[in-house]
Amino acid sequence: MSQNHAHRRLVRVKSEHAHTHAPAEDTATEVFVAHRNLLFTVAYEMLGSAADAEDVLQETWLKWAGVDLDAVRDRRAYLVRITTRQALSRLRTLGRRKESYVGEWLPEPLLTAPDVAEDVELADSVSMAMMLVLETLAPTERAVFVLREVFDLGYDEIAEAVGKSAAAVRQIAHRAREHVAARRPRGSVSPAETRHALDAFQRATETGDLQGLLDILAPDVVFVGDGGGVKQAILRPVVGAEKVGRLLAAGLGRIAAEGWSLGPALVNGHPALTLRVDGGIDTVVAVRMDEGRITGFYAVRNPEKLTHMQRETRLSRAGG
Repeated sequence: MSQNHAHRRLVRVKSEHAHTHAPAEDTATEVFVAHRNLLFTVAYEMLGSAADAEDVLQETWLKWAGVDLDAVRDRRAYLVRITTRQALSRLRTLGRRKESYVGEWLPEPLLTAPDVAEDVELADSVSMAMMLVLETLAPTERAVFVLREVFDLGYDEIAEAVGKSAAAVRQIAHRAREHVAARRPRGSVSPAETRHALDAFQRATETGDLQGLLDILAPDVVFVGDGGGVKQAILRPVVGAEKVGRLLAAGLGRIAAEGWSLGPALVNGHPALTLRVDGGIDTVVAVRMDEGRITGFYAVRNPEKLTHMQRETRLSRAGG
């Protein structure tokens, strides 16, 4: 099978991303489509970039299309292994891009279906807060953590994917778990708590009364903006309730004055807000909650990162 033919077929496969029943041209395509949402989720959790995750899936397909399926014992494991290796390679490239990125880099937000929120472990793993924690891991640590903790793969299977021994993978997994545990939100947060916080945000916009919002800010709350040098955004995180409060007051005042629209959305499996200007999405605002208070605001404005807010992205921890 030529690469051009494989690429054309993948374009058709990608166009079926929002549907559960893609027409199968052959067994290779059928198997790939059955596992596509799983593979995208693996790549996205490793990269934090939906665009790069899509590219990884294309590379995975090109390799998968040339495989002798009769020689593959576990097709799901084989596909995950290809995806992981491609994502690891791209993660190092992405790291170099981030070094020259203008301002703070935030993960690319995804408009997700309600079933993602219903899978608590999946929703937790793709939350903006957790994705930022994953950013602090080294590439191999991130791959091992994602494959073990999110997708529950065995150590031997992970070892094949990352090119390490099973014993080394066990050590990496232990180290990564400790690293993440020290940085992740301290307690589980219900969607209702997050919605309550975002309702306070909207009320402040509509009424001009900030007090309800300020009352639920943690003393060490952080506001992070991502404009990518394309849209205006703060270049460094703003820390502390007083400073974040002033920033929010200015922003909310402008939203009210300009008549922009602030509305709810399900982003990365969690309630969030979208700011619409002239009908288009200008900003996605996600929050991190700890013990009933807002500890983080994450505002993504870079237009290149908002393309997956136009339609729901299917995420899954299962395949086949």
